[in-house]
Amino acid sequence: MVLVLVIGDLHIPHRTHDLPVKFRKLLVPGKIQQILCTGNVCDKETFEYLKTVAADVHVVKGDYDETPTFPLSVTVVHPPIKIGVIHGHQCIPTGDLDSLSAIARQMDVDVLISGHTHTFQAIEYDGKFFVNPGSATGAWTGLHTADPIPSFALMDIQGPVVVTYVYQLIEGEVRVEKVEYRKEDDVPKEPPKSAVPPQSIPTSPSISSGGGGW
Repeated sequence: MVLVLVIGDLHIPHRTHDLPVKFRKLLVPGKIQQILCTGNVCDKETFEYLKTVAADVHVVKGDYDETPTFPLSVTVVHPPIKIGVIHGHQCIPTGDLDSLSAIARQMDVDVLISGHTHTFQAIEYDGKFFVNPGSATGAWTGLHTADPIPSFALMDIQGPVVVTYVYQLIEGEVRVEKVEYRKEDDVPKEPPKSAVPPQSIPTSPSISSGGGGW
């Protein structure tokens, strides 16, 4: 089992000053094995903070990232799952699933992670799985009239199965929902035993699916 934090579109300090306090309390060091970030980190301090949460951090360059060291795309493999990461501004129209599907085929990945829309999404489409963690800070974007809901995702990778938990800060409370993807050519005989959010990450009692807190 590998626990991967999927996060992005923080826009610190240009559009917001920090991550929500309740998110920081969840993202403690030593619990998460890897971080995949969709970009728009925007400042060095936030990048350094991510490296305190997990040693293995992969960040792609967002349209507001000025650092030249972030690549435009990243591919990581957790056999048999292959994951691609982009910011999402390469997708035209923005967030379009057909366009994202074409990018996933070009990258030859099972899971494509993208951001840019500041809205969470986890959906299986055209045989691939698409995850957008939204904006972890709820940063403003011109794509919406209302303020985005702060959100990030955790992917619990169990062989050919990816169990994705979205954490959203709604009316001051952290709420969690679960979406499951199973790679088609590696269907197990029995379903995975995971039915609640990963035990290694604490959460609030107000969980919208997957049972109560602990």
